Amino acid sequence: MTTTHTDLDVLVLAGGLSHERDVSIRSGRRVADALRSAGMTAHVHDVDGDLLASLRQARPDVVWPILHGSTGEDGSVRDVLDLVGVPYVGTDAAGSRLSWSKPVAKTLLARAGASTPRFTTLPQTLFRELGTRGVLERVLDVLGLPLVVKPASGGSALGVTVVRDAAALPQAMVACFAYGEEALIEQYVDGVEVAVSVVDLGDGPRALPSVEIATDGAYDYDARYNPGRSEYFVPGRLDEAQERAAADLAVLAHRTLGLRHLSRTDMIVDGDGVAWLLDINVAPGMTETSLFPLAAEASPYGVEELYAAIVRRAAGR
Repeated sequence: MTTTHTDLDVLVLAGGLSHERDVSIRSGRRVADALRSAGMTAHVHDVDGDLLASLRQARPDVVWPILHGSTGEDGSVRDVLDLVGVPYVGTDAAGSRLSWSKPVAKTLLARAGASTPRFTTLPQTLFRELGTRGVLERVLDVLGLPLVVKPASGGSALGVTVVRDAAALPQAMVACFAYGEEALIEQYVDGVEVAVSVVDLGDGPRALPSVEIATDGAYDYDARYNPGRSEYFVPGRLDEAQERAAADLAVLAHRTLGLRHLSRTDMIVDGDGVAWLLDINVAPGMTETSLFPLAAEASPYGVEELYAAIVRRAAGR
């Protein structure tokens, strides 16, 4: 198909079968609307039995997978897109697999010089073999309190608990295992919660303005996607050195894990100005309360121009 920059045909993948299906659908619709406003043709398609036939028939110029959860972020759908031979927005399968596993990503980033809270990773099967009490007692002895318990893979704060009392740790593990077979338990870091998005439009990865998150409690699923629970400051209320440290960490994550086009790194900036790595996202949410669009809006590009530039980059235009 012969196209210009403004009439690219984009297929947005949204939905899937993960716990984050609704978020993905909302994100996909908003991205498609922004691309249409930028002059492109955009369609939204679920991940279902018709997908491969649709790709073969429609032959879009670019696919933008906005899928959350395992198949959307663990590289598997991207492997299929590579097999089909269609260009797509975002990180390839290899980089997605590295980022999807929080313990793997945090280990690689720590080796690259990033600060990340001390953590341990425990599969559910281990508790069946060794017993719960002894293992959790040892976790408390080594890591102390407070702690954060979260699934080793996954997003949208599903299954995440801040544990301030030792008696609450077993229930936090149960909540975590409802969303995955492996738990990541890390030391809690007090500070400002910040997300820094990165884009690479062909001249290397660059950080967008930071987004500071202020909530009336934990930044959980409800606080992320229901307006009113959270307040956002773009750029974050950081001094120059803190903003630079946050941006440097996000770019380091993007480079170290071999990410493409766009990513988002979540972190805590403490009172000493240290940016502590929490998580890396290769398919950040794009809803009306999501952090990547807030950063895009505050950037020199704006949302529509930036999304269109990302698509053109993926299409090689």
